[in-house]
Amino acid sequence: MSEPNVAKEPGPQGEESPVAYSPSPDEKKKREYKEFGHDEEKPTHANVDMSLIELKAEDLYDKEKVDLETIVIEDVFKLLQCDENGLDTEEAHRRIELFGPNKLEQEEQNAFLQFLSFMWNPLSWVMEGAALVAIVLSNGNNQPPDWEDFIGIVLLLFINSAIGFYEERNAGNAVKALMDSLAPKAKVKRNGSWLEIESSELVPGDMISFKIGDIVPADCRLTEAINVSIDQAALTGESLPQSKKLGDQCFSGSTCKQGEAEGVVISTGANTFFGRAASLVGQDDDTTGHLQKILAQIGSFCLVSIGIFVIAEILVLYAGFRYSYRRGLNNILVLLIGGIPIAMPTVLSVTLAVGAQQLAKHKAIVTRITAIEELAGVTILCSDKTGTLTTNKLTIDKATIRTYGPFSADDVMLLAAYASRTENQDAIDSAVVQALGDVARARAGIKLLDFKPFNPVDKRTEITYREESSGKLKRVTKGMTGIIIELCSRNKTEELENRLEADVEEFATRGLRALAVAYEELDGQDPEGEGNGFELIGLLAIFDPPREDTKQTIDDALALGVKVKMVTGDQLAIAKETGRRLGLGDHMYPAKVLKDGPAPGSKHLSLDEMILDADGFAGVFPEHKYEIVKRLQGLGHLCAMTGDGANDAPALSRANVGIAVEGATDAARGAADIVLTEPGLSTIVHAIRGSRVIFQRMRNYSIYACAVTIRIVVCFAILAFAFKFDFPPFMVLIIALLNDGTIMTLSVDRVLPSMTPDSWDLAEIFSYAVAYGIYLTASTVALVAIIMKTTFFYDKFGVTFNGNPSPSSANDYQLHMIVYLQVAIISQALIFVTRSHGFFFMERPSVALLGAFCIAQLVSSIIAAYANFGFTQIQAISGGWIGIVWVWNIVWFAPLDWIKFAMKATVIKRLRERHEAAQAEQASTGVPITRTQSRAASIHESLYSNRVSFIRRAARKVGFGSKITMKPEELQRFSSIQAQRTGATLARNPSRTAAA
Repeated sequence: MSEPNVAKEPGPQGEESPVAYSPSPDEKKKREYKEFGHDEEKPTHANVDMSLIELKAEDLYDKEKVDLETIVIEDVFKLLQCDENGLDTEEAHRRIELFGPNKLEQEEQNAFLQFLSFMWNPLSWVMEGAALVAIVLSNGNNQPPDWEDFIGIVLLLFINSAIGFYEERNAGNAVKALMDSLAPKAKVKRNGSWLEIESSELVPGDMISFKIGDIVPADCRLTEAINVSIDQAALTGESLPQSKKLGDQCFSGSTCKQGEAEGVVISTGANTFFGRAASLVGQDDDTTGHLQKILAQIGSFCLVSIGIFVIAEILVLYAGFRYSYRRGLNNILVLLIGGIPIAMPTVLSVTLAVGAQQLAKHKAIVTRITAIEELAGVTILCSDKTGTLTTNKLTIDKATIRTYGPFSADDVMLLAAYASRTENQDAIDSAVVQALGDVARARAGIKLLDFKPFNPVDKRTEITYREESSGKLKRVTKGMTGIIIELCSRNKTEELENRLEADVEEFATRGLRALAVAYEELDGQDPEGEGNGFELIGLLAIFDPPREDTKQTIDDALALGVKVKMVTGDQLAIAKETGRRLGLGDHMYPAKVLKDGPAPGSKHLSLDEMILDADGFAGVFPEHKYEIVKRLQGLGHLCAMTGDGANDAPALSRANVGIAVEGATDAARGAADIVLTEPGLSTIVHAIRGSRVIFQRMRNYSIYACAVTIRIVVCFAILAFAFKFDFPPFMVLIIALLNDGTIMTLSVDRVLPSMTPDSWDLAEIFSYAVAYGIYLTASTVALVAIIMKTTFFYDKFGVTFNGNPSPSSANDYQLHMIVYLQVAIISQALIFVTRSHGFFFMERPSVALLGAFCIAQLVSSIIAAYANFGFTQIQAISGGWIGIVWVWNIVWFAPLDWIKFAMKATVIKRLRERHEAAQAEQASTGVPITRTQSRAASIHESLYSNRVSFIRRAARKVGFGSKITMKPEELQRFSSIQAQRTGATLARNPSRTAAA
């Protein structure tokens, strides 16, 4: 760059602001530049109200009274029986047996018990009861036990359980592999040499090393610290990185933001600050989810339907018709086997598992499968700002650069880049240099003579360099506004200071951090010599810019009916500025309103109303996130929450869908339901869209399953009552088996996602099911009635029953086969009606579904034509009868779509109007009509949890509760207690070498 001179045009100046106060001539005003975050610059204290969230050292040790205040680092080495050369391999192995691995305990699930758990729910219990009936109770009337039905029922149970277990185990192993691949590493000194190991292998007494960007692998005391700054926000919620010096404590899970350090490990695993606080405070840990509730209610519908008709059959068949014990029992078995949608939890589980694999293509790893169903119904997404809505990378806002004097905005940028490190940069230096576009320009044309990096005392950087084109020595400094303006002597006038103060305040109100730049020339050739006086040349605005795709993604989310709320730990001004840039809105509140409530006279009557109306919240801590989620759920919303730190775990666990964003800590990933492996909000919106496709598949199956239950129990009960028709139970098993094979393919069916959040309207599902079930019952009863009461089919088509125009009785074996074929075909065909919103032929099914249906019908027709099973009451029928049944079913199938449309125009319409009226009443009164909880505690609902649990939460013991911050002196005491306890354990268990 050539020498900047006065001929250059000044850059954008910004708006002049009126001067609020003029100093008297005798008294020079001491200006305080209300720079953004200026009051937070103390290196060892966060701007946090510690009284709100506080633990004491003794709290983490079971309330024992501890008087110890601090232990010096020399005593730590004595207690831990180690030195700065670290441990040897043998001693490290001994200590890992003594103290355990450096990780929190995770519950491993026994594979055999996991398989058996698929048979532990009310639907399976009924089938298991039917199996017992077949083998234990079905031996009356001098007949042997019903081995065929028993084997068939057990086979059906095992097939469903095996499919569910296979999908769940595969997905669980995939997620475990992902988590294992993310296992953190640690640099440790063993046998006097530095090497890298998994952090889980660390033990107390190990010497560890970490540098900028590393995660501290265990609680330690520093033995060497070079300009170290540690971010403990993920653990304690402290908003600013904390400076650390020799002897200070650092905690597992915190991040090194600056410098390099070595330390001695004083505590690992469950005895770390993180482990102690997690076990003390606990978390929201009920495990029954939203889908389990739905399964419980659908299961109850089916069980009640079956129960009513089983009781009716007992009364009618035994008391009325005086059936023998075994004959009546066979009829009851038909209802139990055919009516129970035994495959329902497995079908839904497989649908979700396949969906999870599809979501993985969008970089969303599902760790709790039922979260997919809940994501489809999410109405509010509470998103972090940093790294999700924004890039989490500081940037210079070139459009707002202010210049003072003859330098242009480009000159100011270049000179600021001179005063920045090009290697081992902090975030601000990196932002300034990157803003040049070509980073090589930061050192082009100059020779570096002296550089002073940023430090917490001077709060500025400074470079002295020789300009190669002129040979002149020059000096540039950049840093905090108040510091830089005090250095300036050449152009510091009252007018300039007024302008600077106004510009800094404007930046602060917009959430922009100000960085001042000054420049001077040196007269001689001594780089340490005095210059001609610094001149203020410019003011840079630093901010975290929105991601490129965020605005479009938010628009997409709104189009899907999902409101996005920003929930950030940053200050209100930053949140509002980001909201404005994203079109998210700036109607945001500080977190303190969650405690204080709406101000008197405000437009909000209640805190719930304020939370619902807000575009976001700023300055939040973990307990605030938890409170926001809890209140939104109390208003009937399904809520998704993003997070990345261990302190987000309670809110992630409480939310209907907890989402750990890319780069989240192990603790956050453990508490989350979905782990993102790609940054940004777009991945979440892709996941929402995908989950709605999956939801449609599950809804379609649920209508089908309930309809088939009604169809089986009503149909065969009526046939038994009207004609004393005894259908063989084994053939119902065949129908169920073929149905299950076909319906599994629904997991890959072609469906369109809805444009509004999905919800389980069970009244609607049951209404459709009853209508379809009764209609299909009529199709079977009509066929049997015509065959029994007339000779219509013999007269028209010449078909017979073993040469006779009519069946010999209501229990003619060929009539049984005709009923089997009719029920099997039209029941499966119903799926094409339930899966479509319009005419069934307007929405093309997947190739897998269509292929499975055709194969099942081919098998059914072959059984009808050739099966003469000696152990059950059926006999093969002629091709003529098979053709008649197919034509009969096609004729009855055609009006099914019109039944669907009639239901939509009448019953369903009234149900939706009633639902909308209830919602309107809720909106007008502000009184919640329904309360949706993330983890229900109902015993009945929990019985379904194992059938659809995908994997156990990766680390349930990772959530903090509301009070998780400690005062610095308490942290120091805690560190000393850790060292003392570890030393006591080692003293009780001395090593053999020490003993020698």
